[in-house]
Amino acid sequence: MLPFCRNPLRAVKEFRVLASVPSRGKASLTPEQMEMIRSGPSLSEFIQTAPLTPDHLKRKKGERLRLPPWLKTDIPVGREFHRLRRDLRGLGLTTVCEEAKCPNIGECWGGGEGRPATATIMVMGDQCTRGCRFCSVKTARSPPPLDPAEPVNTGMAVAKWGVDYIVITSVDRDDVEDMGADHFARTVEEIKKRNPVVLVEGLTPDFQGRKDCIARVARSGLEVYAHNIETVRELHWLVRDPRAGYRQSLEVLEHAKQVNPDLVTKSSIMLGCGETDEQVLQTLNDLRKSGVDCVTLGQYMQPTKQHLKVKEYVPPEKFKFWEDVGERLGFAYTASGPLVRSSYKAGEFYIKNIVEKRSGRRETSHHSNLSST
Repeated sequence: MLPFCRNPLRAVKEFRVLASVPSRGKASLTPEQMEMIRSGPSLSEFIQTAPLTPDHLKRKKGERLRLPPWLKTDIPVGREFHRLRRDLRGLGLTTVCEEAKCPNIGECWGGGEGRPATATIMVMGDQCTRGCRFCSVKTARSPPPLDPAEPVNTGMAVAKWGVDYIVITSVDRDDVEDMGADHFARTVEEIKKRNPVVLVEGLTPDFQGRKDCIARVARSGLEVYAHNIETVRELHWLVRDPRAGYRQSLEVLEHAKQVNPDLVTKSSIMLGCGETDEQVLQTLNDLRKSGVDCVTLGQYMQPTKQHLKVKEYVPPEKFKFWEDVGERLGFAYTASGPLVRSSYKAGEFYIKNIVEKRSGRRETSHHSNLSST
């Protein structure tokens, strides 16, 4: 344990946690790197100067928190917004943007300043077999059968938009033999068939931890394999469906990287559910130990009165604090802010650069190997 340091970022630096841990999965971390993470900064070395949440942003029993000004967004309007919605309706596609009531829908769907509009497509229907307490997606024990035309329709829609980065996500389908893994993978393959250069991020369910299902998606041609851990270990029982698991989510990300070491792996944490700083730090460390490359942290927002209540609205300066911590822990990309979501459009530029840089290194290595033979 290092002696106490009042500067949390300096404390992390003094632990010499590498800023660029190789993204080859859990097994690729050296014993020295693993030890650095295991013996990493303690709570006292981080939060002595961590920003505190004012009392009026913390929920008291029997009260409902008022939305702070930094979480208020404009009503989505504009030609691109309505065009994209019309295209989606015409192809019978569902987006997580609408189903999850994402506050960034206007920015992502509206495009602007040379940036094409885009959406996060949700496949396998709009009814989930899980009942997580934070999520507004509809729940059903026996949702309608999977639409066999959906992979092709999704590929057509993405080709029509002409975007260079697309996110595909899905509901959980525990009622299907392979949890929908083949359907998800075929969707990626149809997108790549029509536009081989588009970068695809798959925000996947946990597939009940089945390694064959994880491998099917990991080998489908996508560049980014995302799976959200959602919250800290101590709150999993409260926030997520009982069939989800903290360790299970980490193992999903680990196995995807083991199957396809070239993947960029990504996860997300919600803040404001009642977690402590110590628990958030432990979750970040656990994700890094599992070889996760990118992490996002955002504010949990209660979608309806029937869902889990917000415990506190985390101020922007606290999110900035966690962004700095993530960078010092060695994540290739850390996005942390009140309105940040796991598939937030603003992060695509950075992740796209990470993918392209790695692709360039692989090609250089391949050519060097050919020259030496």
